Amino acid sequence: MEKNPPEKSGSFTGRNSFNNNDVSTPRTPSLSTIDEKADGHHQKGERDNVDEGLLSDQDHNIDQVSQDIDRFTHSLTTVDDKSKAPEVPDVVETFSKIVESRIAKYYSGEMQTKSAGKVTEEDAFFIEAVLRISKLTNAFSDIPSSSTTTSSLNRTSMVLQKAMSFLEEEFRALLEASSAANVNSKVLSIKLSNSFNSKPDDSDRCALPEPESTRNEEYPAYTPEVMRRMNRIVTAMISAGYETECCQVYGITRRNAFMEAIKNLEFEKISIDDVQKMQWETLEVEIAKWIKVVQHCATVLFPGERKHCEVVFSEYPSISRSLFRNLAGAVVVQFLDFAEAVAMTKRSAEKLFKFLDMYETLQDLIPAIARPEISNEMKSEISAAGDRIGEAAVNIFCDLENSIKSDAAKTPVPGGAVHPLTRYVMNYLKYACEYKDTLEKIFQFQQKKNKVEVEVEASISDGERDKDTDREGSPFSLQLMRVMDLLDSNLEAKSSLYKDPSLRDIFLMNNGRYILQKIKGSMEIRPLMGDSWCRRRSTELRQYHKSYQRETWGKLLQCLKHEGLQVSGKVCKPVLKERFKNFNTMFDEIYKTQATWVVSDDQLQSELRVSISAVVIPAYRSFLGRFRQYLESGRQVDKYIKYQPEDIETLIEELFDGNTASMVKVVRWVAQFNVRTTSRNIDFFQTIVELA
Repeated sequence: MEKNPPEKSGSFTGRNSFNNNDVSTPRTPSLSTIDEKADGHHQKGERDNVDEGLLSDQDHNIDQVSQDIDRFTHSLTTVDDKSKAPEVPDVVETFSKIVESRIAKYYSGEMQTKSAGKVTEEDAFFIEAVLRISKLTNAFSDIPSSSTTTSSLNRTSMVLQKAMSFLEEEFRALLEASSAANVNSKVLSIKLSNSFNSKPDDSDRCALPEPESTRNEEYPAYTPEVMRRMNRIVTAMISAGYETECCQVYGITRRNAFMEAIKNLEFEKISIDDVQKMQWETLEVEIAKWIKVVQHCATVLFPGERKHCEVVFSEYPSISRSLFRNLAGAVVVQFLDFAEAVAMTKRSAEKLFKFLDMYETLQDLIPAIARPEISNEMKSEISAAGDRIGEAAVNIFCDLENSIKSDAAKTPVPGGAVHPLTRYVMNYLKYACEYKDTLEKIFQFQQKKNKVEVEVEASISDGERDKDTDREGSPFSLQLMRVMDLLDSNLEAKSSLYKDPSLRDIFLMNNGRYILQKIKGSMEIRPLMGDSWCRRRSTELRQYHKSYQRETWGKLLQCLKHEGLQVSGKVCKPVLKERFKNFNTMFDEIYKTQATWVVSDDQLQSELRVSISAVVIPAYRSFLGRFRQYLESGRQVDKYIKYQPEDIETLIEELFDGNTASMVKVVRWVAQFNVRTTSRNIDFFQTIVELA
């Protein structure tokens, strides 16, 4: 059950007070100042001679004195008529001197300590004595003023103030000595690439809950002994009415330590103006630092800080929540300022993935601090910053439509190869769909926010999406469909740049096959597009294939028809010779041309060659077997029968390889495309390598 902190004694209304938002370090009154206000009890300099005027606790039976103080305090608090309070016994002065003596010994260094800070486990009496002085002072405050009680109130109040000043200093010393709590600990000097260093035996460290990803990290590095001592000091100060001073020391010290930890993680505050002026390469590095720091805070620093606060202020959970809320708020606001600044930068395609990383990081930060001690306002601010990053990401993704629409090239890709725009768009979608769940969430939020349905082109029929998919009609999947539809229209327009209908079909097959393979090969995109879309795409590819065969090889096969070769039942040799010559000429031209064409997909290339051989070789073998006898008896047989079936089959196997000259043209063309589209910088070098 949480204790209610008492009010301070009325005698201390003049003591400097601090609010939780004050960033300055509270000043601790010096003992010399306190001595001068002690109504002649002690003179300045008595602290240097602890034997004069101060009683050692060894000179008295401590237990007996403590019991006498408890009985007197009880009598003061239980007396019915406060105006007839019992006489103040001499034990009050004795007890006051004992406490003063202990404080003076601490300051003089007579009482050595075992580790950071001065109050050790053996000094439990001191904390208990401070609590007794506090209770006695409060009891005196309830008694009407009289010469006896007023003097005693001033006396115990002065001792209490000395004790509180000392405890305040001790509390600060313990908090600032986190690195000294374990000599070999280097908690605050970790880097992003290293985990926290730890001793072989960490059994004496404060056990804090840790995420699995940070098992070997402990923050902050206080031993259980130090934690217990902090807790006792906190209990004493708050019980005595010094909650403000106690919280001020804790809040400022822990905030400074936290900021130092973040600084050592190479994160520094950057102004909005500086972010706006940064080149993307530089800003990208800063974003990566920001992401790692926020993730580290969410998984290590915030949980550790919360647990530490809960342990130190275990009897005052509301104070613990308030302190953690103030610390977390001061840190989070810096993270949000950077996120806001990034969201305001100029949009460009290459920023999408870093924006999505930032959005996911902010989403992960919310549950990391989503506790009762964190106000709904802070959670709302984090969500709002994430929404602005998400909105920027949606706008960037939707700009892909403009990139496709604006790409109206007037020069066809050499050899009918896959167009760089196709590679760019599909790679972009592949990478984007690795953030599928995030994009779905962002698009749904934007749709709800705008209260409008994502517009879908009328050309996208309902049958293009699976009816059984649970993602049917989601804003992101519809946007993806829209992009694919625009890409299809763009490629259809680009295919018209080829004068050769056969090359036009090769171009559409190349690009259609590339798109289909990318869709099928991505576990993220395929569910969004659906199996029916893939089947429809496969059907279109078969249609392009049939069109190609009809335009190229159908005309060649006309030379191998039997019609018109016989006149009056006899084979007309001049007509037969002309047929062979036409076949040879046409085949030579096809080979010369189509050997330079490019089909980079091995499976498509093999399918084309097999289908061509399946049509041409049997027809040529049959024609040659039936009519070669009419030419072998004459001269210059090789002039007409230029190829054997095996020769033709060998040459067909050399089609669509793209010779060196044609590939040089492709690479140069892609390089020019790259210059024209400087905003598309996603793996263009990889694109050129794939084409080459």
